[in-house]
Amino acid sequence: APLPAWLLALGLAGSVLAPGCRGAQGRLARALLRDLFANYSSALRPAEDTERALNVTLQVTLSQIIDMDERNQVLTSYLWVRQAWLDAHLAWDKDAYGGIDSIRIPSSYVWRPDIVLYNNFGGSMETNVVLRSDGHIMWDSPAITKSSCKVDVSYFPFDGQQCHLTFGSWTYNGNQIDLHNRLDTGDLTDFVENVEWEVLGMPATRNVVTYGCCSEPYPDVTYTLLLRRRASFYIFNLLLPCVMISFLAPLGFYLPADSGEKVSLGVTVLLALTVFQLLVAESMPPAESVPLIGKYYIATMTMITASTALTIFVMNIHHCGPGARPVPPWARRLILHHLARALCVCEVGESCGGPCRAPAGDTGPWDPPGEGAQPGPCPRGRCLCHHPAVLSSVGYIAGCFRRHRAAQRRAGEWKRVAKVMDRFFMWVFFVMVFLMSVLVVSNAA
Repeated sequence: APLPAWLLALGLAGSVLAPGCRGAQGRLARALLRDLFANYSSALRPAEDTERALNVTLQVTLSQIIDMDERNQVLTSYLWVRQAWLDAHLAWDKDAYGGIDSIRIPSSYVWRPDIVLYNNFGGSMETNVVLRSDGHIMWDSPAITKSSCKVDVSYFPFDGQQCHLTFGSWTYNGNQIDLHNRLDTGDLTDFVENVEWEVLGMPATRNVVTYGCCSEPYPDVTYTLLLRRRASFYIFNLLLPCVMISFLAPLGFYLPADSGEKVSLGVTVLLALTVFQLLVAESMPPAESVPLIGKYYIATMTMITASTALTIFVMNIHHCGPGARPVPPWARRLILHHLARALCVCEVGESCGGPCRAPAGDTGPWDPPGEGAQPGPCPRGRCLCHHPAVLSSVGYIAGCFRRHRAAQRRAGEWKRVAKVMDRFFMWVFFVMVFLMSVLVVSNAA
């Protein structure tokens, strides 16, 4: 079939011609194209010996990483794919055509190897090929590819990924097309830096695979894209807020029990961490491996749940009523003496270095005389205090007052026990939050 006029009028590659020679060069180019494609068929593999494989050289240039979808495990990238091979049917003597060494023609007019990205969801663009006089063809085609990439988020957001880009012929086996990589690594000279991912390298390896469907070998070239996540965004937006909220949770033990906000603070912190946990879960794939920041959130939420439960327990101790039993001797000795001194929890006016005094109320001016105590002599006549009814009333009032003071003393001791336990749990949970934060940083490093 005759070639279209626009194809015959294509420009030539090489040195710039003088204005007077351009017409002659154009006629020679049209003659060259007419002679080359007179009996040419782009449907057959251009090998003079059909028993020998046609060598195809592949080179991939990574231009840009457009997106990394961790949830769907899809890498979207912008590649430049260069393929080169020898077409023995398209060679010419350049001296016979005015020194024309190369021409640019649409790629659809020549035979092309069906080299595809095996794990690709996109497609390449139709571009021209460079045809040289010795029959060598070079085809550069840009492509926006969406390739599958197995994502491991175990150390998110301090993770690194390895995405494999495997190129090979779809229908030709190794006996027909022998595919080779031009370089041992992908070209990164024109790479546009990505705000989220840092490219560490792109090594290339050639593999020969024999599939179960066929006995012939199929060569392919696999480029391994080594990526490392830039974690600064996630540190300032996900990790640091969680750390600050985690250090806020133990302060609930420092709140006075009568404020009524101890449990509310723990529940509020737990809800805040739940929101951050949901934000991380929405972007992560539903895999069995839990990301590092997810483990930190779960451990922190477990700690805050335990602290809220302990707060409720301590508040129950604090609000022991007058009818509560006295503090056991072992608890008085362990908590009110040793632990209170170690945590410097003393009453007002006491020194943390010395022994803590017993709560006020052990004795007082209203303590009635004990049984057998005799009242003092009356200076005038017969004293009314010897009257049996008066003595009975005074004894009853003194007994009530004594029981009231004893109940106050027991309630005060239980409140002091609750205060010491609050201070003890506060420091324990502070140490736990610090150790968990250090553990996350060490695993990231």
